[in-house]
Amino acid sequence: MISEVLPSGEARIAIYPGTFDPLTLGHLDVLQRACRLFDHVIVAIAPGGESKHPLFSLEERIAMTREALISVPNASAEELPSLTVSLARERKAITLVRGLRKFSDFEFELDMALTNRQLAPEIETIVLMPGKDQYCISSTFVKEIARHKLEEAAQFVPPCVLAYLRRKFSQI
Repeated sequence: MISEVLPSGEARIAIYPGTFDPLTLGHLDVLQRACRLFDHVIVAIAPGGESKHPLFSLEERIAMTREALISVPNASAEELPSLTVSLARERKAITLVRGLRKFSDFEFELDMALTNRQLAPEIETIVLMPGKDQYCISSTFVKEIARHKLEEAAQFVPPCVLAYLRRKFSQI
């Protein structure tokens, strides 16, 4: 819990929501950029819903993200149980962080930011771009690469996530 890590009311807290199925180096790059701007960043992991068809269960995604965050002291991972703005208010977050890889993502992110602003005008949304080395990485691409050539996925994910992919694809 944040209250155990930082005194209540003193921290500039941000929420970084997503499905993270699985967490990629691109996600970590955006997270590390956000961690330089905020005292604490909560990686809020959404269940995924019908349209996403996650490869990993919510519990697996939370566990792998927590493992990947061991070296990021001002970040934590938890479930996103409802609307992102509801969690932000509950955790006293002032900002939502979104990653933007390419222009085709912009329309969706703009719609989401404007909707969140309508629901919670006191909470800002910022968009951060990953570095050029992570620009093309997506969880969808990582899963497809891992399905066919598992070891090639290693260049796109933290080592702990590769271990989860290895276990998952050995069961399929």
